[in-house]
Amino acid sequence: RVVLKGVPALPSPEPLYALARMGHGDEIVREDVNFPTACICRCGPEEIPADGLGIPQRLEAVLQLLPLDCYVESPAVVVELVPSDRERGLQTPVWTSYQSILSRAGCASPLATIEAFEFYEWTRKAFAVVTTGEAALYGNLILKKGLPAPDALFQAC
Repeated sequence: RVVLKGVPALPSPEPLYALARMGHGDEIVREDVNFPTACICRCGPEEIPADGLGIPQRLEAVLQLLPLDCYVESPAVVVELVPSDRERGLQTPVWTSYQSILSRAGCASPLATIEAFEFYEWTRKAFAVVTTGEAALYGNLILKKGLPAPDALFQAC
């Protein structure tokens, strides 16, 4: 294993390579353990294994590298609660973690939510799906890549 300066240790090489290949507007899905990855990726986005840790542990490191799209209402999307979970008052503390991490990374937009099956259809068009060990209910997250600030592209040595 090679250690590089300035690159967070948490994202493994495969997700880093996917982030580097993404273009403006491409989306990457960070999925929880309940996500139908095999089905979604069969004829769609590339599946990238990053099993083990949950999404919050990796999200902060990823956001050091991935510029988010500030030209959309929200560059981060989660699955909205199904009516029965909403009626029984199911809490989604993982969303609070995501929002906090996104805010610290400079994203002022709140998380967007979309219906579960619409979310699955949306992910079929994603650039890649990163498998994680996230066990939280409603832990899936889509991130839309934006443009880095011009000065961030070429930093002096």
